[in-house]
Amino acid sequence: MNRHKSSGANRNVRLAEQIQKDLAVLIQRELDISRSGLITLTGVDLSADYAHAKVWFTVLGAEPETAAALLNEKAGWLHSLLFKMLHIHTVPTLRFFHDDQLARGIEMTQLIDRANRPEDYPESVDPLPGNKDDHK
Repeated sequence: MNRHKSSGANRNVRLAEQIQKDLAVLIQRELDISRSGLITLTGVDLSADYAHAKVWFTVLGAEPETAAALLNEKAGWLHSLLFKMLHIHTVPTLRFFHDDQLARGIEMTQLIDRANRPEDYPESVDPLPGNKDDHK
C-alpha cells in the first residue's frame, strides 16, 4: 500500500517539474523582458489534487513586486497556454511568488565572510584558538 503513496508523490514531483519547464519556456517566449525583467523559475509546489500551483521565481532587472504582479496578471493566459502543452485532465491554477531564498543566502554568506575577516579582530584578541603563543 505504501507503493501507491510513493507513486502519487513521484507523479506530483514529475508534474511539478514539467510545469516548471514548460512555464519557463512560455515566460521566456511570451513576456516582454523590459517590463518583467529576467525571470527564473525556482520551483513549483502542487496541491495534492493538482488544482493549484505555487510557482516560485527570482528576477533580475525588475522589482520582485512588479514581476509578481505582472505574472499573476498573466496567470490565466499562461494557464491556457500550459493547458495546450500538457496532456493532463487538470492543469492547476497558477499563483506566482517571489523566492527570496537566494537573496537571503547571499546576505548570510556576506555576514559570515565579514565575521571571518581577520582585520575585524582587535590586535589584542587572538581570533584562532591554539595559536603559536599558546605553546610558551
